[in-house]
Amino acid sequence: MRLQSISRRQFLKLTGSALLTLGFGQLTPAEAAAQRWQPLHTIQNSLDSRYIRQIITADSRTSRTIMWQADKPEPSAQVEYRTAGSDRSALAAAAGGLFTDDDVSSYIYTAVLSGLLPGLRYEYRLLVGDAGTSWYPLQTEGSPFFKALIFPDSQCSDHYETWRTLVQNAARRHQDTAFYINMGDLVDNGEDHRQWQQWFSAVDGIAEQWPLAPLLGNHETYTLDWQIRQPLAWLAYFSVPENNSSAFSHCYYSFDYGEVHFAALDTQWEESDPIQPGLLAEQISWLQRDMKASRKKWKIILMHKDILNYDYWGGSREPEDVIDPVGRALMPVFDELGIDLVLSAHLHTYRRRCHIKNFQPDPAGPLYICTGVAGNVRYYDIPASHFDEKLAPQPETDNYLVLETAKNRLHIQAFLPNGALMDEVFLVKR
Repeated sequence: MRLQSISRRQFLKLTGSALLTLGFGQLTPAEAAAQRWQPLHTIQNSLDSRYIRQIITADSRTSRTIMWQADKPEPSAQVEYRTAGSDRSALAAAAGGLFTDDDVSSYIYTAVLSGLLPGLRYEYRLLVGDAGTSWYPLQTEGSPFFKALIFPDSQCSDHYETWRTLVQNAARRHQDTAFYINMGDLVDNGEDHRQWQQWFSAVDGIAEQWPLAPLLGNHETYTLDWQIRQPLAWLAYFSVPENNSSAFSHCYYSFDYGEVHFAALDTQWEESDPIQPGLLAEQISWLQRDMKASRKKWKIILMHKDILNYDYWGGSREPEDVIDPVGRALMPVFDELGIDLVLSAHLHTYRRRCHIKNFQPDPAGPLYICTGVAGNVRYYDIPASHFDEKLAPQPETDNYLVLETAKNRLHIQAFLPNGALMDEVFLVKR
């Protein structure tokens, strides 16, 4: 009897499950991915979906979250994805449903692309039946070094044109960006659907191609009459990595990128405790476990509220208790965990602080930076603290930051709206 030769891939496809059962081996990620590639779907109609966006995942080497919104139900919605230019693709099912807030309803959909390979250029599009969108780029993490754009509070008192201009110009100047961060207070009022529409419209062309790491700010928790509520819209619009909390699911989270482990904290416990107590204690316990489990070289904290209060506005002397309750609660934990960099926002002012440990300037402690403002809401005449080493030019305007990693180094730059460099600092670790 003549034996017919077959390729290794054919052999694995035919016998893979048996081999796994017997314990002889398993498919490599590339081989497993190859088995799910199918011919491209035929698109006959255009799909009318909006606010398509990528959201950061815990591991950007192998996964990515895709979200979007629609005015009508999109049953059996899927995301089709492929390596760039390929004639074969895979599908990821989307989950979603109706979300109503501010008396306005829309359908929000989420799909998680998993099993991706590091360092590859992918493309994805949305599918519902024979309707679909155009292809959008998706780049998985493949290098220990990267560049990220960081935007402080983007809340605006107009139609978010200040935010639109800043973010679009920053994206154009830094086209090698891997992902972008918004430091909380994305909108001025978390229940106002018009502001969310304006925010999403401002990042059109950016949100589809770069993953976003969003933070919760205090303004995300306001009702239309400025009372505190759960951040319903923020939680619905951004499916961030899971934190396994029953009470505060997705309000805080962590993720890796390159040699950096990021923790995005929720600093709203003072306001949220009457509604849902326990955020601070739970979050500190989680942060200690999360950071101690990481083997990344660099550890960065992202949080909306700042460590200092400036209640002495008007020129009075800096008080001894200039460190605010957020700083008092969290700074000892940061000291304990060996955090390298703490980025905050909330005060609408750019301040590069010194390294601080045990509430005192100390090169052994984390570097603290209050990142400024990316919208048009200004706080004027904020006094300087003895912790502040660099202030933005006065009177302040909007700004953004760039975080770039290289071998043994973090490089942080702050830019004015016209692209002029206003500050930079390096952190070095052998």
